[in-house]
Amino acid sequence: MMIMGEICTRGCTFCNVATGRPESLDLFEPARVADAVAKLGLTHVVVTSVDRDDLDDGGAEHFARTIRAIRRKTPNTTIEVLTPDFLKCENSALETVLEAGPDVFNHNLETVPGLYREIRPGARYFHSLRLLQRAKEGKPDVFTKSGLMVGLGENRQEVLQVMDDMRSAQVDFLTIGQYLQPTRKHHAVMRWVPPDEFASYEMSAYGKGFLLVSASPLTRSSYHADEDFNRLRQARRDALDRRTG
Repeated sequence: MMIMGEICTRGCTFCNVATGRPESLDLFEPARVADAVAKLGLTHVVVTSVDRDDLDDGGAEHFARTIRAIRRKTPNTTIEVLTPDFLKCENSALETVLEAGPDVFNHNLETVPGLYREIRPGARYFHSLRLLQRAKEGKPDVFTKSGLMVGLGENRQEVLQVMDDMRSAQVDFLTIGQYLQPTRKHHAVMRWVPPDEFASYEMSAYGKGFLLVSASPLTRSSYHADEDFNRLRQARRDALDRRTG
């Protein structure tokens, strides 16, 4: 479910969402999202949004209202949020979202730091990394998740370094997928990454300590999110069992 409208205040070169001046927030949207989740019988839902740099809190309270509305309507539904970076907001924006109680906090780094100026010109790599770290520090029981696209011009060592950065921020779940160019106006595909390279990335990521990794050409941030959430919970239980003997 994408909330807060269809117009983004950023202009990332990989993304086909329209950029411009968004409309005012729809205060009834959280209730409508909750109704949709109930009508669809969803056991797991991913709530994401455009960037809303025009709002003082970046839309954090709207996320929180949506989470709470779903909890009231379908309390057994697990909730994953895929949020913006809240770059231009006070630090309390992240806490507002976390206090509402999502099961998974996802924020995608998208690419390696050396490509940020080209790919995510409105974002800052280390701010996004710190957001993930703060989420885990603030709510240790919340699963944290982040994703990368490959084929944008990065090299293998850069991808492995991002994995290390994510693990230093205690990210639990990593997704890696092939970048696909939405239109001719967007950033070109610099390379088609073969399946065996994705398998190699997956092996390396597990070796670095991620609880769960999804790496394939068609992997996307919300790819098989329901099944993966169950696998993530089981991976945590298995890790705890190993520690306790």
